[in-house]
Amino acid sequence: MPIAGPLTSSQIAQFDEVGFLVVTDVFSAHELDAMRQAFERLVVRAAEVEEPAMVAGSQFVVSGKRIDRIVWCGACEPVLSRFGQDPRLVAMASQLLKSEAMDQLINQAHFKFPGDGVAFHWHQDSRHRRYGTELWSDVNGRGSFIETATALDAMTLQNGPLQFIPCSHKRGHIAPDPKTGELPSDAYDLAEAVTVTLEPGSVVLFGPYVIHASPPNCGSSMRRLFLNGFAYPGANKRVYPGEGAGRRVVNPAP
Repeated sequence: MPIAGPLTSSQIAQFDEVGFLVVTDVFSAHELDAMRQAFERLVVRAAEVEEPAMVAGSQFVVSGKRIDRIVWCGACEPVLSRFGQDPRLVAMASQLLKSEAMDQLINQAHFKFPGDGVAFHWHQDSRHRRYGTELWSDVNGRGSFIETATALDAMTLQNGPLQFIPCSHKRGHIAPDPKTGELPSDAYDLAEAVTVTLEPGSVVLFGPYVIHASPPNCGSSMRRLFLNGFAYPGANKRVYPGEGAGRRVVNPAP
């Protein structure tokens, strides 16, 4: 029986076929303003440390003035904890995972300031979930994990957008080089890459097997993404950093 939520059957079918899905206008201008203010406060806190450190229950992954990410940012900024389990995000992830209940593993603030050099090479999130170890099991046979990325700013072609290889999830997990973490050169064709642009308040959802990347911000505008990721119950055995990580959330849709 289909799980209730805002996604249509055609959107779910598109996700299943391509490996990712863009949903526009999920959050209002007022909600975005609250999230942006929380991100600004995180930047102030990040300036207090110059290397990775736990601050108020959140893990600040920084190097000097560069902010790579802030893990379980909702501990430091409770408003982001609330938005991280927003009913709209939870319901969409629930529909795609095909599970009413989920374990939230990710609640992260990602920043890309012009010229800061923050970038992510081509990869699968299944590696970060510890696929192939005793810490992860693909319980539902479909990846057992959904990532959501909410744009707080316009994500443009110039400021470090997300890029995907459509349909690459159909190959399942691809073992990366154990030394470099890089995927094999024949694992994907860059000619097939699609760049996703987003307006503020829009969300892109993707599974752990789709191959994706994010180049550095070469533009003049800031790019902030709010990431929240959900696992199928029983898939994860790893203890994630941050006060509140791993919480159980349930689809509120009637």
